[in-house]
Amino acid sequence: MDYDSIALPTELSRRNRSRGKSVKKYTIKGRKEQPARIAYPDGDTYILNRVPSGGRLTADDAFKYCERVARRHYENFPVASLLLPQRQRRYVATVYAFARTADDFADEGSFSPEDRLAKLDAWEEQLHACYAGKADHPIFIAMAETVARTGIPPALPVALLRAFRMDVTRHRYRSFQDLLGYCENSANPVGRLVLLLFDAAHETTLSLSDRVCTALQLTNFWQDVALDHARNRIYIPLEDFERFGYTEDDLEHRIVDNRFRALMEFQVERTRRLFREGAPLLAEVRQPLRFEVALTLSGGGTVLSKIERQGYDVLNRRPTLSVGDKLSIFATTLVRGVR
Repeated sequence: MDYDSIALPTELSRRNRSRGKSVKKYTIKGRKEQPARIAYPDGDTYILNRVPSGGRLTADDAFKYCERVARRHYENFPVASLLLPQRQRRYVATVYAFARTADDFADEGSFSPEDRLAKLDAWEEQLHACYAGKADHPIFIAMAETVARTGIPPALPVALLRAFRMDVTRHRYRSFQDLLGYCENSANPVGRLVLLLFDAAHETTLSLSDRVCTALQLTNFWQDVALDHARNRIYIPLEDFERFGYTEDDLEHRIVDNRFRALMEFQVERTRRLFREGAPLLAEVRQPLRFEVALTLSGGGTVLSKIERQGYDVLNRRPTLSVGDKLSIFATTLVRGVR
């Protein structure tokens, strides 16, 4: 599949919005010093950098592209903070850009399920080509360099793609165990990738990281109950609907009563337990990753507290972290000495 037919996440230069022209190929075939342009689905382009002699996008430019993708979605990407060393920040941003793009294939736009799955299949083909030493897209040029430096096994990014396919094909989960199975593909590989990037992956850290990442994924689900339902997705286990006497029809009508509050309180508390079980990860990793883990734990816990404070009504108000919340989390983490 040509990349001009794939909806990549848009990271646009303001000056290019007025041009209204797109470049139809991502492969760089330019002459010496010709600008390298990346096309986007709305017809805009972004000038990455000047391509050196030979016309191939450099690894440095590819990393910069991935960092721009990460900055565009900074609210969902706390681990790529400026506190990280440049080398690790580039690697983490690359993994994020890979996953963010695949996530957009599964979620964004008005494509049919068949088209979404085809885009994910093409993305996986590019991933395998990357591991075989063939990469043209900036994300995979950066990924190839990341893999060479860190030894990331293909099973981890492939697991993420498996989760994105589940987003397209599966919209309900009968049991909490079923939902945990989804998290094993959607969330846990991310933590394992980060541990590998920081040379901190061993049996204890991997197990603790899985708990933290699953808790983060669940927190996101409880934040986005209304948004997910609008996409015909329900991540609250159906067995829990029955446990508390709440129905999908109630959810459709956004009924927030004692049944719904009890249902959400149950989800929040089981998620808090996972955060507590994963918290010893802090003592198992070194700086700067330790500080990032602390921020992540605190941020997830704060979102859960916000859900509780607003009476578990996540249907009419989405709990998010404000700028003030983020500053408070940062300052508190510093005061506690997690530096």
